[in-house]
Amino acid sequence: MSTSATSGVAGRYASALFELADTAKSLDAVAQDLTTFRKLVAESADLARLIASPVIARSLQGKALLAVLDAAGISGLTRSFVGTVAANGRARDLPAMASAYLAELASRRGETTATVTSAVPLTPAQMQALTDALRSVLGGAKVSVDAQVNPDILGGLVVKVGSRLFDSSIRSKLARLQLAMKGVA
Repeated sequence: MSTSATSGVAGRYASALFELADTAKSLDAVAQDLTTFRKLVAESADLARLIASPVIARSLQGKALLAVLDAAGISGLTRSFVGTVAANGRARDLPAMASAYLAELASRRGETTATVTSAVPLTPAQMQALTDALRSVLGGAKVSVDAQVNPDILGGLVVKVGSRLFDSSIRSKLARLQLAMKGVA
């Protein structure tokens, strides 16, 4: 895996999962499961609190996560992986592990991964338009979009492709305006 994807605990777990999925010839199935899991965490504040809580016992956390996965139809290698991660007390790192796995898969397929943060979830039409725009900006390269939601940006988009950052969020615009106003006063 690439250095950026393997840094830290999340990268090491993601690397191990990638190797297991590659051996089992289930790279795409695991990717789909992890995408579903990340979407569940992004859409449920309760689930996000569950995986982040240091107070909830590992066994209870693991049982709750497995119940969520069962309800979402996630099974096999991904279910076993999540159970193992929870048992090891690393549930809080699951979203980062999923991102690292998906980034490695995209990298091996020659895709460029763009992390896109918006204040509200993007519609499928908006995602397609964004993917098309990124593809044209990147010279026709295959683009994999990692969509994230952060209401704190207020509106607009923050797009990160490699080391390039395009920040058109309202929060950043307000910060720049505030800084400019301080210079005038």
